[in-house]
Amino acid sequence: MAKKHTKPVVIKLKGLKKRYGIGNAEHYALDGVDLVIEKGEFIAIMGPSGCGKTTLLNILGLLDRPTDGDYLLDKKPVEELSAAHHARIRSEQIGFVFQNFNLIPRLTVIENVALPLTYKGMRKMKRLKEASRVLKNFHLQEREYYMPNQLSGGQSQRVAIARALVNNPSIILADEPTGNLDSRASHIVMEELSDLHRRGNTIIMVTHNPKLTTYASRVIHMLDGKIASDTKIMVEVTSTTDKIPLGIKKKVAA
Repeated sequence: MAKKHTKPVVIKLKGLKKRYGIGNAEHYALDGVDLVIEKGEFIAIMGPSGCGKTTLLNILGLLDRPTDGDYLLDKKPVEELSAAHHARIRSEQIGFVFQNFNLIPRLTVIENVALPLTYKGMRKMKRLKEASRVLKNFHLQEREYYMPNQLSGGQSQRVAIARALVNNPSIILADEPTGNLDSRASHIVMEELSDLHRRGNTIIMVTHNPKLTTYASRVIHMLDGKIASDTKIMVEVTSTTDKIPLGIKKKVAA
């Protein structure tokens, strides 16, 4: 019996493959991935190096194209969309958080956060005002005119998250977002992502750290370009406050 989806499906993959090389050097980074992601899920993708995690994330973010298979985003086949449409989706619907922050060294914090708004044609003062608003949410308003090299690792990653959110995207893609951080900074960043999840954002995170899966509502393990396991974590909700109490989770096989 087919699974019934209680929430809107935002991403659907069917038989997705990504091939590199030719002849004897040919190999599949992704080898027939089937995946359905509902709105508001927090998915942690794990697996050994070379298993296809980052390749999958890049395809989901329209930074790469599959060799075969289907990718539907909001029920629309992405291969039928133009390059300009792909760019618009990346600008408006998808936010990216990278392990190495990818902040531009010559721009201030507020200019880095405002940068995605440039591609929407927004005027400078309005861009900076919006960037300042987002930075305030991350308690970084006092760092607005710092340069990236004046920030700690945790602050840099929070700036990167603020930049990912400035366009109010519905999907956040995070590639090892705590990979270069110490445990305290990692906790702060993960609490920020967890808060975004509680607000209804769909978050897809690649990580090597099994401790971070406690923040997720679903954990996917990959091996050799395939999904080896897919586990949902049922989170109980209190009837009085309708909020998610941390730590009350029950694992069930998907």
